[in-house]
Order: sequence, then structure tokens, then C-alpha cells
Amino acid sequence: MLFLLKLSRLIDALGDLIGKSAMWLILAATFISAGNAIVRKVFNVSSNGLLEIQWYLFAAVFMLGGGYAFLRNAHVRIDFISGKFSPRTRNWIDVAGILIFLFPMCYMMATLGWPLFERAWTSGEMSSNSGGLIRWPVYGLIPLGFTLLFIQGISELIKRFAFLTGQGPDVLSHSGPSETELLAEQIAADEKARRAGAAT
Repeated sequence: MLFLLKLSRLIDALGDLIGKSAMWLILAATFISAGNAIVRKVFNVSSNGLLEIQWYLFAAVFMLGGGYAFLRNAHVRIDFISGKFSPRTRNWIDVAGILIFLFPMCYMMATLGWPLFERAWTSGEMSSNSGGLIRWPVYGLIPLGFTLLFIQGISELIKRFAFLTGQGPDVLSHSGPSETELLAEQIAADEKARRAGAAT
């Protein structure tokens, strides 16, 4: 179990890095959207490429952020039902959900998404809109995103079994600050450390 927990921490670190990096794509999409709107209003000029890059970026946030949401326990849950169960029951339900639903769904979506990406890559498929973008990057997000979610599922499965065997904490526990509050505190601490480093 010790090796598996180390593997879980490694997967979590990767998921954390990818998830936090993907957050910046929201800011990029916002700037592109605002810039495109300003240029269209002031100069009466627009670009299908700029419009498409916005939904490419939002697709990237969604696909790359799935594993991060799972890591942070921020995905949708029916808390008013699961809150009535014991911690062990909640963890067993998660184990069943990961094995029966998550893994097969990730495998199916990754294997169905790969041919789309491969065909677009080899054919150089372009958007049908004038001035549109190439399509393979956004198609590539499908197998990549579901592979990352699958890998994060492995880490979560390890953590559930660690708790059930008494070798780890209950990651489903809702005691203490929420994941959003923890993330806000972490971002504030990172910014404080960055400013302190810049001052020296």
C-alpha cells in the first residue's frame, strides 16, 4: 500500500499542476473575447479564428479540468443523500462508482475520441468557417482529457482503499474548510511567497 500511496501522490501532483494551469485558459479566453468584441465594435472587423479559439480554450478547461475537479472533490454529488451514510459506506459507494461507471466511461470516450483526433491530424482538417482553425487540437482534447480523468480515478481508488483499510484519511470528509476555500488560501499563499521572492 505504501507504493500505491506514493503513486497516488504523484498522480495528484500531476493533476494539480494541470488543473491550475488550465485555469489560466479561462483568463486567456476572457481577454480574447473582450478584444474581439472591442475590435468588432470599433473597427467593424471580426474573425472566425478568434471566435473559435474561445471555444477551443473553454473545451480545454473542461476536458483538462475533469481530473482536477475529481482530485479536489469538487464534482457534482448528491450530498443530502450521501451525507446520511457512514464514512465507510460513502467510500464503498465511490469505489463502486469508479470501477463500474468512471473507468469504463473514460475508456470508451478515449478510444472513441482517438480516431477523431487521428483522422483530423492526418487529413489536416480545418474548420468549415472562413478563417477558421485546424481541428486536431480540439479533437485531441477528448482522449487526453479522459485519459487524465482515468489516471486521477486510479489515485482516488487508491485513497478510498487506503481509508477502508485504515491506512489513510477519509478524503470524502466534509469537515473543515471547503475545497474552494482551501484553493483560495493556497493561491493567496503562493502570491504572498511570489511577492516576497520578488522583493529580495
